[in-house]
Amino acid sequence: MGTRRDRLRAATVKEISETARRILVKEGPEAVTLRAIARDMGMTAPALYRYFGSHGELLRHLVGDIFTELTGELHTAMKAVPPGDMSGKLLAVSRRFRHWALAHPREYALLFGAPVRGAADREEGDFAEDCARRFGWTFMALFLELWNKKPFPIVSDDEIAPALRPQLARYRDEVVGVDLPLGVIQQFLKCWIRLQGGVSLDVFGHLQFALEDAEPMFELMLAEIVPSLGLTYTPPARD
Repeated sequence: MGTRRDRLRAATVKEISETARRILVKEGPEAVTLRAIARDMGMTAPALYRYFGSHGELLRHLVGDIFTELTGELHTAMKAVPPGDMSGKLLAVSRRFRHWALAHPREYALLFGAPVRGAADREEGDFAEDCARRFGWTFMALFLELWNKKPFPIVSDDEIAPALRPQLARYRDEVVGVDLPLGVIQQFLKCWIRLQGGVSLDVFGHLQFALEDAEPMFELMLAEIVPSLGLTYTPPARD
């Protein structure tokens, strides 16, 4: 459990992160300053440096906390589906991802918008990077489970664009760390780009020129992605 001092420090770090997020949601990312956080907490700005070495480090911690929350949401959605229902798992996780993003647009923008200030100075073992990796692995783990249980159609290495092959191989070897055909990696990235790209366009308001409600278009996208993985699309349950 740690010492009392450790517990007090952890509680203060948690309060700092919660205060930063509250300011983010209410006023936007530019308002998340050390001075504003300290004022809300009844502290001085220099006192915050006992917990975070820089403004960038504080933001990286906030990013990590939000990624952890989002990952927990996805796992909760997955656990509500019977273990063997791979179609249900993928649909549940995809829908929960979109639902969370639309409910938390400023948090989503912090995670998936412009790079976080201070990111260029992060060190190895960065908290935000570790949390982001765990989030990403939620989707990759689903793909691996599906591939191991019921391999879906993929293209051969020779059918992959020559400019893509070394990039896919690097991602597989250095990031995924699992010996997979390049076609699996390409299919994963194709699905992720469509899913995350579609959610981002919706969250950032870039579909409003044509759609007042983008959910039917999102479901149409899922209805195209899911069969390509040998799964079955089921429309969302309605109250």
